[in-house]
Amino acid sequence: MLEPHQNHLWKLLWEYDPNGLIVVDADMYIKLVNPAFCKMFHVEPNDLIGQPASVILDELEDFKNVWRKGEIIRGKTKQYPQYNLYVNQVLFSIEEEGIIACIMVDISHELERQKELNKLKIETVKRVNQVVDNQMKVVQEIAGLLGETTAETKVNLLQIIQMLKAENI
Repeated sequence: MLEPHQNHLWKLLWEYDPNGLIVVDADMYIKLVNPAFCKMFHVEPNDLIGQPASVILDELEDFKNVWRKGEIIRGKTKQYPQYNLYVNQVLFSIEEEGIIACIMVDISHELERQKELNKLKIETVKRVNQVVDNQMKVVQEIAGLLGETTAETKVNLLQIIQMLKAENI
């Protein structure tokens, strides 16, 4: 049995944990949610407690497998596009209590940052390709001009040679 002070600490941890926490029973009905979960899914706890978990979670197969097999699922990435949310999930059962718990770590910002970085990389590669293309055009223009001036020089040299030959004859 927890002492009152310990019980208070557990309640504080539950309230202030930045990770979303949801607890369902073996029939997949919601027993508990913490404030972080509610914030992630834009809901109020009273709207969820006692409801089937399917009202908020689109897929419950992992929960069912955890209950049936007694396994623990760690680090499973899940997307909830309707909430613009990406999470890493940890699911485990507590058989003696008849519950399955899920901890959801919000990784949305991290994935958005990664998408932005990839976008920046793609744009940079495009710009580098444009610069190289422009350099190739300039090189071709320079080569063309050099070719023209070399041909003009050769024509002038041939004319000088012909004049010199004509003088010597």
